[in-house]
Amino acid sequence: MDRREALKMSVLASIGMATAGKAAAQSGCTGDGTPAQFIPKTAVDPQPQVDDLAKHPKCPYCGMDRKQFHHSRMVVHYADDLADGTCSLHCAAISLALNIDRDPKALWVGDNAAEGDTKPLVEVEKASFLVGSKLAGVMTARSKVAYGSAEAAKVSQAANGGEIVDFDQALLTAYTDMSADVTRIRKNRAERRQKMMEQRNKG
Repeated sequence: MDRREALKMSVLASIGMATAGKAAAQSGCTGDGTPAQFIPKTAVDPQPQVDDLAKHPKCPYCGMDRKQFHHSRMVVHYADDLADGTCSLHCAAISLALNIDRDPKALWVGDNAAEGDTKPLVEVEKASFLVGSKLAGVMTARSKVAYGSAEAAKVSQAANGGEIVDFDQALLTAYTDMSADVTRIRKNRAERRQKMMEQRNKG
């Protein structure tokens, strides 16, 4: 089984989804909520990981600044050379689920083993993920931090706790956490909106 098929099966197994086929997904009208509505909107790019922060400045699913979250950002590169640049594994998991008929060609993640103000990207197959450590999560309460070397992940684990897993296990954890994370995000955003309204009323 090649990597693309393994990733596709991982998504299916993780969220228990089934697809009615690409033709059915694309049969709906624009904006009617069918999966075809969520096709990546960026131009075809055979190397979306190159200069990805300029090409994908904002996460298409949550709107967060990917430069600010360079350490957790991901690039999902599909076989048709469309790509999603996301802020985190949480939002990359959403991309993979919504584009269930689009085979992932490569996936890239910020390498927290590297030095520098902006973490470089590393292919997920080469990364080790530290899950559930004391490190802060991005779009999730249970953090999932990627390291380009197993040695760096072990050093971080010794300092911060957590479990070291591969990408498929980290993706499964992202789907497992999705319900609680979405509920928490909605609550936090509702509270922020309420505070903004209160401040406006005071003004």
